[in-house]
Amino acid sequence: MDLPKLPLGDGVEWLETWLTDHFGPFFDLIRIIIGSMTDGIERALLGVPALVLMVLIAALAYGIGKWKMAAFAFVGLFLIDNLGLWEPSMKSLALVLTASILSIAGGVPIGILCARSGKVRQTVTPILDFMQTMPAFVYLLPAVTFFSLGVVPGVIASIIFAIPPTIRLTNLGIRQVPSELVEAADAFGSTPAQKLFKLQLPLALPTIMAGINQTIMLSLSMVVISSMIGAQGVGALVYRAVTQAKTGIGFEAGIAIVIMAILLDRLTQNAFKRKHT
Repeated sequence: MDLPKLPLGDGVEWLETWLTDHFGPFFDLIRIIIGSMTDGIERALLGVPALVLMVLIAALAYGIGKWKMAAFAFVGLFLIDNLGLWEPSMKSLALVLTASILSIAGGVPIGILCARSGKVRQTVTPILDFMQTMPAFVYLLPAVTFFSLGVVPGVIASIIFAIPPTIRLTNLGIRQVPSELVEAADAFGSTPAQKLFKLQLPLALPTIMAGINQTIMLSLSMVVISSMIGAQGVGALVYRAVTQAKTGIGFEAGIAIVIMAILLDRLTQNAFKRKHT
C-alpha cells in the first residue's frame, strides 16, 4: 500500500510566503545593511590604485610572515592585475570579507553561549549539522526570495555555509580550557566576564582562530556559487566560462581565486602564530 506523500515542500513554500508577507521590511533592512557594507568594502578596495594596494598587502604579509609570503602576495596580486581580473577579484574579495566579518561577529558569541550552556549547545548543534550537510545550492532559493538577486543573497548564503566552524571551534576551545584553571579563577573571586576574557578566550584562541580560518575559506568557496544569483566578481567569470565552454577564461579566473585563497589562508594563520611567538 502506497502511503500518501507528506506535503513537506508545500509547507516550506507556505512558510517562505508567510515570512515574506509579514517580515518584508525586516528583510529589506538586512538587505540595505549588508549591501551598504559590501559596497563600502568594495569601494575601499577599488578606490586605492592597484599597485599601491599590492605594495600595502605585500608589506602586511612581510610584517606577519616572512619575505617569501610578501613576494608571493605581490607576485600573485600582480598576476591577477596583469590578467585583467583586478576589479572582479576585488568585488569577490568584498563579498568574502563581508560574509567572513558577519560570520565571525555572530559565530564567536554563539560559540561562547554554547560553551557556557548545555541547553544552548544541544539546541544549536542540530542546526549546525543541518547547515553543514544541506547542499549550498539549496540556500540560494530562500535567499533570492527574501533578498532578491545580487550580492546580498550571496553574502547570506555564504554566512549560512561558513559560520558553523567558528561556532563549533569557539565552543570546543572554551570547553577545552583545563578545569583546574577555571576553578582557580573562581577561587580568586573572578567574575564571569573576567574569567571569560582573561582566561578562557586567550587559552582558546588557537582553536578559535582555526575556526575563523575555516570560515574565511568556506566563504571564498561560495564565490562561484553566489554568481548564480547575480553576485559579480571572479565567480561570475567562472560561471560564464562554464556555460560558454571557455576553458581559458575559466582557468584564469580560477587562478585568481586560488591566489586569493592561499593569501587569505596564510595571512590568517601566520597572524596568530606571530602574535604568540
